[in-house]
Amino acid sequence: MIKTEDIEKEILCVASFPDERFLDIIREVGFGCDCCGKCCTSGFNDHVFLLDDDAARIIEALGSGFLRPAPYFDFCDELGRFYVMGYALKNKPRGDCIFYTGVRCKHYEIRPEICKIYPYMLHREADEEGNVDFRQVSGLNQHGLYHNDISDETCKEIAREVKKYELDFLGQKLRFMHSIKDFFRKQNLRNSRQMYDRMMRKYENGGDIEVYVFFKGKLEKEIISKQIISS
Repeated sequence: MIKTEDIEKEILCVASFPDERFLDIIREVGFGCDCCGKCCTSGFNDHVFLLDDDAARIIEALGSGFLRPAPYFDFCDELGRFYVMGYALKNKPRGDCIFYTGVRCKHYEIRPEICKIYPYMLHREADEEGNVDFRQVSGLNQHGLYHNDISDETCKEIAREVKKYELDFLGQKLRFMHSIKDFFRKQNLRNSRQMYDRMMRKYENGGDIEVYVFFKGKLEKEIISKQIISS
């Protein structure tokens, strides 16, 4: 399992990331949304992860029918049950976001936080040369408009919202890890890579699987199957 200490260190890294450095990046990129909708399609994003507050807001407004377990399962116990740290929005059959109409977001007013800050991120990852640092912009030069003049006030608002999102995401991840460790210990379970691979083969072939989704501090049971799209 991922060590909770590593997540705690990443939280400190994000919290201490220099504001001026990020503000300079935002000014230099100068991203402006031209409503092209590409970020809502399967060509750019295979899922929209939901923070707990996102999921709760959507459930309150629309019900739970628009949600699914986030697709990259974190753990699988020896009994073949998967565990994941949150929900995602469902996709349309061809992979686009279920909220996307083809020209706009159908539920823009309750869109997830990740959609509000996109394309600005603060994830640590390696570049092409293996150097690990923060990668601040997603899909650069592939959508939207760039090199626009952005006011200092707007830059600061973007930086504040991005940091908040990343800290909320890492906080949810940390709570999930603590919950899983405690649950596995009490139930005398272990994470099984072999069972993970076996159950993923079943899932890819259209079989039902059992997934426990971490939501609001609890593990919620879901039974799901993969939609097989014929060519």
